[in-house]
Amino acid sequence: MKRLFALMTALALACALTACGGPGTQSNPDQSTPPASSTPEAGESGEQTVEGGVLVAYFSATGNTEGIAQHLQSVLDADLYEIVPEVPYTDEDLNYSNDSCRANQEQNDPAARPAITGTLEQPENYDVVFLGYPIWWGQAPKVIYTFLERCDFGDATIVPFCTSGSSSIGSSADALHELTENAQWLDGQRFDSGAGQDEVAQWVDSLGLDL
Repeated sequence: MKRLFALMTALALACALTACGGPGTQSNPDQSTPPASSTPEAGESGEQTVEGGVLVAYFSATGNTEGIAQHLQSVLDADLYEIVPEVPYTDEDLNYSNDSCRANQEQNDPAARPAITGTLEQPENYDVVFLGYPIWWGQAPKVIYTFLERCDFGDATIVPFCTSGSSSIGSSADALHELTENAQWLDGQRFDSGAGQDEVAQWVDSLGLDL
């Protein structure tokens, strides 16, 4: 009888202990603490925008200015942007001996603004802009005017460069200054079409820019 009573007491104690260790005190492995949210706050973008960069923007009708722009991109590790006219220039358009050719007509028209394709995203994010073009009758092509009127570079530093057969850069950039109200313009440089990367790098070093 005593053995039976002891056995029943042990069973009752075991049941009590099992009840104390029930689901209310167990940790659920599927309910771990969630990680901190990585969702951007309201008003913030999930994409990061690099600011304070360097841009090389250029127009090249025959490829000469493009070559210098590519050298600059390599030297500066800069973004490269080609200014592309909506209607490409043909050889006849560039026949400067013909007074009625397209290039001559545009250069003689103060209001000419040839249409361009594409849009430069976030121009205000660039601190330094190298702006390249060929020299047409001593001036920058009017397609450059179109580009500057469409882009707000804020107070960026703009450095012009050009290519030509004989003409210097001269005052070609002067008329462009008023199109960028707050920008700081540096003196520009003319290059021969065959200028190499070393020559371009030496010019960049001479500017004393903190790049």
